[in-house]
Amino acid sequence: MLVDCFSHRNVRPTDFILACGDGNSRLKGLHWTSWGSGGATGTGTNWVNDCKPYCAAGTFHPYPVVIRLSGGAQWKKHPSFERFTQLSLTYSGARPQGFQQTMSYPLWDGPTAPQG
Repeated sequence: MLVDCFSHRNVRPTDFILACGDGNSRLKGLHWTSWGSGGATGTGTNWVNDCKPYCAAGTFHPYPVVIRLSGGAQWKKHPSFERFTQLSLTYSGARPQGFQQTMSYPLWDGPTAPQG
């Protein structure tokens, strides 16, 4: 499963925010071709804000991607659930300025309660 920016669990989401702080990168129109404990693969569109002249006035641009989810770890909020820990995007055509053809991101685990 995926943990989103609001600490909700998601299985095969159709949309997913990558940039939790500002929402300037998000995945939309996700179609999953495989989903299991060993990983997941799908396709979709990465909508990225160009932040020109600054982010609040920027424009979102669509980039087709292949998505791969990997890694497994207990979700700190609910240890009985296992979550994916890594997401990689491979751009099949154009990509945002400064991005590599394949970009990898650690995935959100959500806030945790203080221990003790």
